[in-house]
Amino acid sequence: MNASLLMADLAQFHFLRPLWLLLLPLVWLIWWRVRRRALAGPEAPETIAPHLAAALTVGGAGRRRLQPIDSTVAVLTLLILAAAGPTWSRLPDPLLADTALLVIALKVSGSMNATDIPPSRLERAKHKILDLLEARAGSRTALVAYAGTAHQVVPLTEDAAILKPFLDGLSPEVMPRDGDAAAAALALADAILARQEAPGAVLFVLDDVSPADQTALAAHIAEGGAPIVVWLLSRDAGARSRLQSLSGVTLIEATADRSDVAQVTRSLEAAYRTAQGQDERQDWNDRGWLLAWPAALIMLVWFRRGWTMRWLALPLAIFLLHGGQASAEGWRDWFLTPDQQGRLAFEAKEYERAADLFEDPMWKAYSLYRFGRYEEAAELYAWQPSSQAAFGEGMALIKSRSYRGAIAAFEKALERDPGNEAAAHNLELARYILDYVETTREQSDTGEDRGIGADEIVYDNEAARGTETVERRDTDEILPETAEQWMRTVDTRTSDFLKSRFALEAAQGTEAQ
Repeated sequence: MNASLLMADLAQFHFLRPLWLLLLPLVWLIWWRVRRRALAGPEAPETIAPHLAAALTVGGAGRRRLQPIDSTVAVLTLLILAAAGPTWSRLPDPLLADTALLVIALKVSGSMNATDIPPSRLERAKHKILDLLEARAGSRTALVAYAGTAHQVVPLTEDAAILKPFLDGLSPEVMPRDGDAAAAALALADAILARQEAPGAVLFVLDDVSPADQTALAAHIAEGGAPIVVWLLSRDAGARSRLQSLSGVTLIEATADRSDVAQVTRSLEAAYRTAQGQDERQDWNDRGWLLAWPAALIMLVWFRRGWTMRWLALPLAIFLLHGGQASAEGWRDWFLTPDQQGRLAFEAKEYERAADLFEDPMWKAYSLYRFGRYEEAAELYAWQPSSQAAFGEGMALIKSRSYRGAIAAFEKALERDPGNEAAAHNLELARYILDYVETTREQSDTGEDRGIGADEIVYDNEAARGTETVERRDTDEILPETAEQWMRTVDTRTSDFLKSRFALEAAQGTEAQ
């Protein structure tokens, strides 16, 4: 385990039921008294000389070996610790990714065109961000671009395919003003994360930071704001020194391989664990069951020949008292409930097996979602009456590119709970994507000019935006009919789109919205 992750876990370690620990002094006192008596052995009769009594004593050396009371106390200690409920992390929300929300703030100023990191700082930064998105597949990421002004490029989304064309379209030419407005980018990132229920972090991808922005970043950390990770894309020793002086900010330098990507991922995971431990809405994950396994192995010693089992009743009583919820179906069920087994499979990323094991419908649906069976997950979510279930249905539908169905599901979630901020945010995102796709279709479609022949397939255009999407069977030309294909067709025009939008935002003074 990475040192930062280990320290994050140790900082949160505690016992859920610490009163069980009061039994430990009693158990150890019994062990001391029984062990001392066993080592002392029987007293020699007064009528026999001591040297003769020692010579006639059989098995004296054996009393110094392992005694039954030793293994008994070891088992009792393990079971009492298990009953006390050791924990160092909280149970995650099944509808939230098990990685931190992330806002990437990419510097897009003229200085990022420097070639000390080939082909240029900006181009290498884009490649590094794509590697990070791949490593964090399934997690929610937003993109902010800044130079002299800061702008939200893409809101939080799990779909890296949505970020890629916008990322490719970023260059200093699309920014309204050159400069280094890192403080404005941080304020915008904070505003994005403030609307979310799950904890998150801010990742700055930059080549330097101004002294004024250094002060803003330091104040943010001092006030307990979201964790900040800085990814340095520069060989400038002065920039490295300035960033290293920022207390509480994790600095990671770009490398030629992907080791820096792994460092960033670990830093974000450590930040998530720390923030999750402070979330009082989630229950702590009881890890006491882990201690049942070594206790069971030690209990096997009692079955060796000549070994007494008179102490067996007490450990079994504690074990049955603590594990009374386990069912009797299979040897695993002696220790773990089906949901606990499902959780183990889920943590091992065996999502299909986890879906089969879980009895909790929310976790079962989420396991199907993580396995990629989005339609089944959406159907299972749809049968549940809660706002969170409707939110999960929307997430599954948006992953399957059913944007209209996702919009309906998020609206249903808000009807059930108007305070569901995650549903409101994703409703905005789904509408944003759908509008972007249909606007692109409206601008790109040329079916009206060509006409529609008998050998063509017409796809439904529910919003009546532009012309119908057409696939010609009599030529090799195929017009895109899916959202992902539509996004690919506009890669070369994204920079124009961003330049116009950023200029309008800068003119209206809405950079931070």
